[in-house]
Amino acid sequence: MGLEIVAGHATLPGPRDHNEDFCGLVAPAGIERDTKGVIAVVADGVAGEGGGGGRHASEYTVRGLLADYYATPDTWAIPYALDKVLNAVNRWLVAQSTAHRNTVSLATTLSALVLRGRRYVVAHVGDSRIYRLRGGEVTQLTRDHVWDHPDLRHVLTRAIGLDAGLVVDYGDGDLAMGDRFVLLTDGVWSVLPAPRIARLAAEYDPAAAAGALCRAALEAGAADNVTALVVRIDALPQGDLRDSIAQAHSLAPPPPLEAGACVDRFEVIAPLHVSRATRLYKVRDRASGRMLVLKTLNGGERADATALLTEEWMARRVCSEFFPEVVPLGPGERSALYYVMSHHAGHTLEAALDAGRHFSVAEAVACAVQVVKGVAVLHRLNILHRDLKPANLLQGDDGIVRILDLGVAFNGGVHDAPDGIPGTPSYMAPEVLAGQPASVRSDLYAVGVTLYQLLTHRYPYGEIEPFQHPRFGDAVPPTRYRRDVPAWLESIVLKAVARDPRRRFETAEELLLALQRGPQNEFYVPRRTAVAEREPVRLWAGIAIISVVLNIALLYVLLVHGAR
Repeated sequence: MGLEIVAGHATLPGPRDHNEDFCGLVAPAGIERDTKGVIAVVADGVAGEGGGGGRHASEYTVRGLLADYYATPDTWAIPYALDKVLNAVNRWLVAQSTAHRNTVSLATTLSALVLRGRRYVVAHVGDSRIYRLRGGEVTQLTRDHVWDHPDLRHVLTRAIGLDAGLVVDYGDGDLAMGDRFVLLTDGVWSVLPAPRIARLAAEYDPAAAAGALCRAALEAGAADNVTALVVRIDALPQGDLRDSIAQAHSLAPPPPLEAGACVDRFEVIAPLHVSRATRLYKVRDRASGRMLVLKTLNGGERADATALLTEEWMARRVCSEFFPEVVPLGPGERSALYYVMSHHAGHTLEAALDAGRHFSVAEAVACAVQVVKGVAVLHRLNILHRDLKPANLLQGDDGIVRILDLGVAFNGGVHDAPDGIPGTPSYMAPEVLAGQPASVRSDLYAVGVTLYQLLTHRYPYGEIEPFQHPRFGDAVPPTRYRRDVPAWLESIVLKAVARDPRRRFETAEELLLALQRGPQNEFYVPRRTAVAEREPVRLWAGIAIISVVLNIALLYVLLVHGAR
C-alpha cells in the first residue's frame, strides 16, 4: 500500500468585495506519487492600491507551483525543486510589478506542503500558516514573516513578488498514521486560537473541517478573506522513496559469468571489466538481438546493493547522447541483481593514453567539450559525478565521448549526505582531499585535470597516491611539457584546476563557453601565485620579524643619541 490521503478545502471572501486567497492540491497516482509526492498550497494575495493584483499573484503562484513542481527532474531534492520554481515565479511577479511601475501589487504569501513516502516537506513565505495535528497535540510548522512591533504585525517582511531576493523557509519531518495538516490564511488563524483550530480540524472529515474553520473565523469577526485546506493521512507506504528504489533488494547478484551463460533474457558475449565492487559484461538481448552491457556486483554486500540500485535510478533519468542509455526492466523481468545499459563500441580515454596516443590540441579540446556538455546535463539534474577521469570516459567509434559509471555519484534527492571521500586522488580537488564535500567546482576540477592529461600525459600537481596527504603549490603550466598548447587553452586549463575553488569556473556552461570561444577568451590566469596568497602565514611572520628588528634598531639609535 502506498501513501493515501483525504483532503478538503474551503475559501470565502468574508467582508471583502473579492477573494484574494487561492489554494490548490495535486495528488497524482502511481509512480509520480512515489517520486514527486502530493502537494497542497494556500496563498493570500497582498492587497494594493491598484486592486486585483493580490488575487492575480496568489492564483498565478499556486497554479505555477502545482504545475512546474511536477515538471522538475526526479533527481532534484524536494526543497531544491520548490526553491527553483518559487524563485522563477517570484522573478516574474517582480518583473510584472516593475513593468506596471508598481501601480499594481503583485505579491502573495505562500505555504506549501509536500507529502512523499513517509515524510513531509514544508515551504513557507509570509503569514499564512501550516499546523500539524498528531495525538491530540497541535504544532505550528511555520513562522510568520511580519515585523515584531505590535503596531506592525500585519506588515509582511517577506512575500512572493515583494522583492527580487526571495528567501523561503523550509522544514521537514516524518509522517504518522492519522496526521492532519491544516493550511490557513491569516483571516482564519488571526481570530481562532490554536486549540480551537485543532478541535475543529479533528472533529470533522477534512472537507467539513475546512468549511467549519472558515465559518467559525467569520463568526469570530474575521475582517479578511478566509481559506482553509485540511489533509488527513490515511495510509503510509511500507518504505520510503529509498525503499522503492531498492525494491529489488532481495535479489542476489549472479555468480561470475563466462561467455555463453544466460541471465534471464540476456546472453553473455564476453566479460568487459572487473573491479573490487562491480562486474561488467557485454551481453545480447535474445529478444531483440541488441548488444548491451550488464552491470552487477562483485559480491553481495547490502550497502553495495543499495548503491547499485540507486545508480540505476539516477542513470535512467540522465537522458543524453553523452551517457549510456539504461534499458528499463519491469517487475519480474530479472531474477538477479543487475541492470542493463546500451553498449557502445570504442575505448576509454585512459586506454588511449596508456597506448601512447598523442592527442592534438584540437582533438583534446573536442573531447573536453563533449565531456563538459555531459557534466552540464548531470549538474542540471543536481547530480555530482565525483569520479570524472579518463578511465570513466568512453570515446565511441561514432566519435561521441560518453561519461561512464555513476557508482559514486551524489544526488541530494536520494542521498542523505555525501558518504566518505569517493573518487581517484589525482583527479580530486584539494578541498575534497581535505575532507570537504564534493561540489560543481570539484567536478569541473576533474575535467580540467583530464584535459591537462590529454594534452601532456601528466598531472598538474603530480600523481597523488591514496595514502598521500599532498600540499598543493602552483600547477605546472601545460606549456612546460608541450610548446604547442596555445595561451588561451593554457589559461582555461589552469583556471579549471586552480587550487582555490573560488578561482575556478563556476558552472559547466561557463567552462564550455570558454572552450568554444577559444582564442577569443579575454581572461588571463597567472602562472604563479603571489607570495601573499601562496604563503600568507610565512609572509606576515616575516614582516613581523622585520618590523621587530627595525623597531629594536630604532630604539637602540634613540637610546644611543639620548645618552650623548
